[in-house]
Amino acid sequence: MKTEFRKAVIPDDVRSLRAFDRQVFRRDDWFGTEDWRTYESWWMVVEGVRVGCCAFEPNVDFQEDVRADGTNPAMKGSLYISTTGILPRVQQSGLGRLFKSWQIAYARFHGFRRIVTNCRRRNTAIVDLNKSFGFRIIRTTPRYYSGPIDATVVLEQRSSKR
Repeated sequence: MKTEFRKAVIPDDVRSLRAFDRQVFRRDDWFGTEDWRTYESWWMVVEGVRVGCCAFEPNVDFQEDVRADGTNPAMKGSLYISTTGILPRVQQSGLGRLFKSWQIAYARFHGFRRIVTNCRRRNTAIVDLNKSFGFRIIRTTPRYYSGPIDATVVLEQRSSKR
């Protein structure tokens, strides 16, 4: 199975990224055009078909769930994975595990010592997947998501290399 990871071309791929979001996530979890323009986004391509996408924000910490201003402050050496999505028709096939492995390899190759991500608490599949790669839950923030209301689980993984 030929698998590759292609960097999304912004702004050309924004429409495709938004369309992909609609296939994978609930309406309230979709990113807007400006979100996609902000992140460094990547496609997971299997046999020539885009089956996954993710987006990174380098050198920031995820704290918008606990800060009054709703921002993510700068944090050198930390990579925020803001989204990871796999098309529903290929979920449970091991592609999520492959994508997570690639994300971690990408982070380490680029010198990030810490990776942080967040997801809905009820999305136990991605919580468990992250934990299987050594991520640990650092907090749960109630009522972060709407439609339906749910908590966010914030997870981090730190490199043992200094």
